[in-house]
Amino acid sequence: MSVDEIGQMRSFNRTVTERIGALDDQYLSRGRPLGASRLLWEIGAAGSDLRQLRSRLALDSGYLSRLVRLLEADGLVTVGPLDSDRRVRIARRTPAGDAEVAELDRLSDELARGLLEPLSERQREQLLTAAATVERLLTAGMVDIAPAEAASDEVRMCVESYYAELDRRMDGGFDAALSRYGDIADFVEPAGMVLLARLRDAPVGCGALRFGESEMIEIKRMWLAERVRGLGLGRRLLGELERHARERGASVVRLDTNHVLTEAIAMYRRSGYVEVPPFNDEHHADHWFEKALA
Repeated sequence: MSVDEIGQMRSFNRTVTERIGALDDQYLSRGRPLGASRLLWEIGAAGSDLRQLRSRLALDSGYLSRLVRLLEADGLVTVGPLDSDRRVRIARRTPAGDAEVAELDRLSDELARGLLEPLSERQREQLLTAAATVERLLTAGMVDIAPAEAASDEVRMCVESYYAELDRRMDGGFDAALSRYGDIADFVEPAGMVLLARLRDAPVGCGALRFGESEMIEIKRMWLAERVRGLGLGRRLLGELERHARERGASVVRLDTNHVLTEAIAMYRRSGYVEVPPFNDEHHADHWFEKALA
């Protein structure tokens, strides 16, 4: 990454923060900084767990506490324990807080309109297209991919979503009982491992490795939620699986798939995988691929 690229990104950051009023200690003239108004919006109509808010917004616990106290002092939120678990603290908006969010939404619409109105129709189209691209790329950069417990609720949720999608798309449906390694909980050392993709601390994808006694490792259960597809995360997740396989001493990775998963097959081919004769008896597979690792 060049010095010029970093400088261009910093210039972009300065322009955006200035133009949207992030530097104003009374954002949208509501008497509080942007951080407090954003937190009020994020709390939502049903309330939110403070720990989840801190994780979702990547806030320091001390800063979050100061923002919450500010909103409490303004009569916009209340904080109390969850009825079913007294250890969990929940922030809830008051009626005044709900009214404030409605006003913030109105003013935010006006701010967005003010950003677009001075521009020509062509310029507006360019800005909106660029904004969508920036949002998509920044979201992709926020996704974290790391090893996870195979039997965790988050991993099971991803795998069950994957199975449900296969069942919808595949001819004759999908039956995990007929598949090799149908239970994701079996992907634990020394037999395998699981990677989990998270966005704002919520699971959005997974992939697994099945270890063998040879220098060949098998890739299984690659899946991404629809809302994060098109961000390049499939290739990134595949690359992370390959990296972990390489660190385990693998010289070759293999995978099998079904012909209905056309997007995945295209990605495998672009990523250097070549189709080979069947190397297992996977019931639901009709394509087999492998790749030699550098």
